[in-house]
Amino acid sequence: MTSPIRLNRRCFLASTLGLLTTTSIPTFAATKLLEPYNFKKTKNTNPSTLAKDESYWNRIAKYYDRTEGIINLEHGYWGKMSHPVQDFYLNAIKMVNQQNSYYARKDFNQDMTSVNQMLANALTINSSEITLTRNASEGFHALIRQYKNLNSSDAVLWADIDYPSFKRGMQWLAENHNAKAIELKLPAQCSKADLIQIYTQAFQENPNIKIALLTHVSNQHGLKLPVKEITAEAKKQGIDVICDCAQSWGLVDFTVPELGVDLAVFNLHKWIGSPLGVGALYIKEGLLDKIAPFPGDAKPDTNTIAQRVHMATADFASFISVPMALDFHTKIGGKNKEARLKYLRSLWVNQLKENPNIEILGAIDEESSTGMGSFRIKGKTSETEVKNLQKTLEEKYGVFTVVRDGLNSGYCIRVTPQIFTKTEDIQALINALRVESA
Repeated sequence: MTSPIRLNRRCFLASTLGLLTTTSIPTFAATKLLEPYNFKKTKNTNPSTLAKDESYWNRIAKYYDRTEGIINLEHGYWGKMSHPVQDFYLNAIKMVNQQNSYYARKDFNQDMTSVNQMLANALTINSSEITLTRNASEGFHALIRQYKNLNSSDAVLWADIDYPSFKRGMQWLAENHNAKAIELKLPAQCSKADLIQIYTQAFQENPNIKIALLTHVSNQHGLKLPVKEITAEAKKQGIDVICDCAQSWGLVDFTVPELGVDLAVFNLHKWIGSPLGVGALYIKEGLLDKIAPFPGDAKPDTNTIAQRVHMATADFASFISVPMALDFHTKIGGKNKEARLKYLRSLWVNQLKENPNIEILGAIDEESSTGMGSFRIKGKTSETEVKNLQKTLEEKYGVFTVVRDGLNSGYCIRVTPQIFTKTEDIQALINALRVESA
């Protein structure tokens, strides 16, 4: 006989997700919730045209709670949940709290298997190649701590645009194996052709490189690497490639096969819009043995990607909310989101790039740009100078941004709008910088 508790759990999932146990991205709940704002308008609309349709994006914005008292242009930290995702997550918290360990021990693993399959479908890979984590950092540090294919005659490569924690991790990897450490210093402004040339030259000049870190989208200034082309050059020399997709998935519309990388880490709580505490780790089929199991998780009868990271007790509700976040993201459309965010960046970049006192960092061509961007006052690259400007923008003009460091060229201020950001918010930034740069 089915127990009342387990029946309640199944009723909860069925009523809110259209059955989590299916292997396709669920549509039932989100379809009903999105209907009032007519998301179907995007069906035959070109993304670049839709990007400028303010009436459409104003309807999208109604699914989000606006930050009060400030113009928030710092959405690169984590992504705000839409109302449907938030509502589902709050109900999931109640369900998990009610059923407690009974749910965790009886049903959670089955639900995780289904969520993992949906995640794999969205990235167009096999479910055996990916596992959920709590964030991209957890997956990345598991990869480098447990990487088995390195010795003292090898070299490790990364660049100044990479995430600071990941750069330190690559430095540790080199030092731990007595390998050569190579850090590329990229120009403050780059094109796709520049990036391919710089990485290709580094590979050719250092034939002993064994593993390289590529950041798909830099957290400092939103520069998008041509990962596919750089990886193709790396493969010519047998280099293993780790791709940091922490900032890219949802900001950029792509699938894993399009990148061609060996290893990758993701965040779902940034641009996919899941609750906090959800990431993913990818290991290409056939490469699992290059990454040792997490210490203590090795079992003689199994060899899976899930053994490469040990989450211990995590937020069950966050993980089972992933399908709702994926569905909401899919309803809007990855290409539509990417186009809207790039359009919002173009509004401030195009008006400020001719200003002789402002330096725009990162992409100088369309192919390398994303919705994220960075700037600074020319000649003012120190921590103190950039932090003072960020403080002025916040306290004097009510525009919130964030200071980023780690670039060889110095500190900068990152601007990160979201799909619900209004064009007048961008104009407020432009107006403020015209005054402060005069």
